[in-house]
Amino acid sequence: MNNNRSETASNNQPESMVTRRNFLTSTVILGSAIAMAPLSHVFASDKAKQINKSTIKGNHKMKTRKLGNLEVSEIGLGCMNMAGNYNPPADHQQSIATIRKAFEQGVTFFDTAEVYGPYIDETLVGEALQPFRDKLKIATKFGFAIDGTIALNSRPEHIKKVIEESLKRLRTDHIDLYYQHRVDPNVPIEDVAGTIKELIQQGKVLHFGLSEASVKTIRRAHAVQPLRLFSLNIPYGHVM
Repeated sequence: MNNNRSETASNNQPESMVTRRNFLTSTVILGSAIAMAPLSHVFASDKAKQINKSTIKGNHKMKTRKLGNLEVSEIGLGCMNMAGNYNPPADHQQSIATIRKAFEQGVTFFDTAEVYGPYIDETLVGEALQPFRDKLKIATKFGFAIDGTIALNSRPEHIKKVIEESLKRLRTDHIDLYYQHRVDPNVPIEDVAGTIKELIQQGKVLHFGLSEASVKTIRRAHAVQPLRLFSLNIPYGHVM
């Protein structure tokens, strides 16, 4: 596809000028930090802790939110650090227990990615959630080459290859939310969106998302395949 798309005057903001702050009011931030401790420590905010304590006592039923037409629990569990991305890997059985405990307390939205580990995290999430797969939503991501470098790869043929591998590791026949982890400057976003559209038509993907994309890129992708949400992955210690 042609990457030289005409943009309206309102879309002339360069990618580098679009900050996380710009997106904050119009995005949903997926939970990306987890602690390898009791679930009361996983839910970090005061409000979340109150909800968690109330849930344990049986006084609170987990509420849900709709991201487009994707309905998920108001608290999600990001499983990245179970694979040891920024720390030593957590104990396997403790990670399984943490994920299942989250589900028992009403969490129905779990986030992972092929690059976490790499591959270890998807395998862990798949094992933990297989018994309840039809009662929850799984988000995972593609977009890195995972070849010993930090290169990106969102070529259509690569996406079609890695989704099959993710489906196998996650022990499922579909992915509820499939993200491009980072925008690949070497592949037109229209090609990426078109590939996801094919996967949606095949039933392998239910919803499409983008991570750390500019407004311009989001609009171009959405014109090909509607986006259900786009996320901000915010490093620890980042101040908005």
